[in-house]
Amino acid sequence: MSVLLEFAMFPTDKGDSVSQYVSEVIKMIRESGSPYKLTAMGTIIETETIEQALEIVNQSYKVLEPLSNRVYSSIKLDIQKNKSNRLISKIESIESKIGEVNK
Repeated sequence: MSVLLEFAMFPTDKGDSVSQYVSEVIKMIRESGSPYKLTAMGTIIETETIEQALEIVNQSYKVLEPLSNRVYSSIKLDIQKNKSNRLISKIESIESKIGEVNK
């Protein structure tokens, strides 16, 4: 199974720039060992189970909870059985049709 998790999570009470807080979340994701891609608007992670994906969301909150009185998150999941490596293969599928894209 492949679970693609796209999410953003950040404190809402820390001003205009929250990169120092988001950096701590990304550090935790990097250390989780799950493949991920950081984008300007969020992070995409691939796990083998929905439980693993939701645990990353939970751990992200645990990183921010002691630092903020209010945390915002948006979460999207794409769950597909009998697949893997979709973080890369979905991009490759588009490139096979139109050529190289920005990554």
